[in-house]
Amino acid sequence: MTKFTAVILAAGLSSRMNAFKPLMLLGEMTILERVIRLFQSAGVEDIRVVAGYRAEDVLAVLNPLGIRYVINERYEQGMFSSAAAGVKSIEPDREAFFILPADIPLVRSHTVRTLMQVWKKSGTFSLIYPTFEGKRGHPPLISSAYAGNIQQWQGEGGLRAFLAQHEFYARNTAVADENILSDLDTPADYQKLLEKYKQYDIPTVRECMALMTDIFAVEKPIQDHCRTVAAVAGKLATALNSAGNPISLGLIAAAALLHDLARNQPDHAYAGEVILKEMGFPAVADIVGAHTDITLDEDKAVQASEILYLADKLVQGERIVSIAERFAKRITRHAHDPEIRERIAMRMKNAIRIKQRIESVTGKPLETILESSD
Repeated sequence: MTKFTAVILAAGLSSRMNAFKPLMLLGEMTILERVIRLFQSAGVEDIRVVAGYRAEDVLAVLNPLGIRYVINERYEQGMFSSAAAGVKSIEPDREAFFILPADIPLVRSHTVRTLMQVWKKSGTFSLIYPTFEGKRGHPPLISSAYAGNIQQWQGEGGLRAFLAQHEFYARNTAVADENILSDLDTPADYQKLLEKYKQYDIPTVRECMALMTDIFAVEKPIQDHCRTVAAVAGKLATALNSAGNPISLGLIAAAALLHDLARNQPDHAYAGEVILKEMGFPAVADIVGAHTDITLDEDKAVQASEILYLADKLVQGERIVSIAERFAKRITRHAHDPEIRERIAMRMKNAIRIKQRIESVTGKPLETILESSD
């Protein structure tokens, strides 16, 4: 197996935060623990943390977890001193290492796994950078061949300037992860981080579009269809929320934008579900997996999966159409095949029933809901 190491930098003063960033809470664990968990979940077993300022408090977190640590006595000299200290601890048999400051805690596990996969196939490349919307972020994956030179580097600009000398051997890897660009410097940043963490399992609209364009290169007509479905689903969800039937607008938007992610694969709903679960978006995956066929439970409130199912049946290409128009061509095309015709009839029946359920809850005709402005 390829030998990867993760070096987490947690030695700085956190001077602009007015609190010690690595030990601030993010959910039920500290930010430092969250970064450690990131690498563990991606399959990186060799993790070490560079401590300096408040080292005893950092070690009190690390020791119960069995995580290795390095003490940087020169932490006041800046982040590069911590990077050099961490790199110095890496054994010669390690193949490559990540460097990630502890104040970038919401990088996705799939991003780390993607970088490792690219590394194994990269051949001549010795620096792998994750990018989002064309911008490089953290953490880079760096060949251990550079470890000695990093320790000896005396130039200005720290690690970034050092790595810039080796651009010929660098490769950018697009990821659907806007968190690679987000760090934590001020109390306002921390409040934004807490809000992001609440929705961590749901990709943002920007991440959805990165998946569709940069990662899976979905054809533009399919992307346009998904955008229209998302607009319809958003109106349905907003009307239901107003009527006391709670629906997460972020969740339904993500599911709608991604529902045809695997459109060109057999059983594309299931294929999309598998992809999204593997990427760490289980709730979105479940909704996407049910958008072609659905089992209704009318004892429950209207579910997000029902909204996507209906919204998809109300959009043909980029046009909003009636349920009858949406199914007309399919019914005609498969008139000779009783089995397919029966399946189409069931899908149409489910769409009609969901429409009725939404109208009953909201007290509004579907047409009125769709004419509303968000």
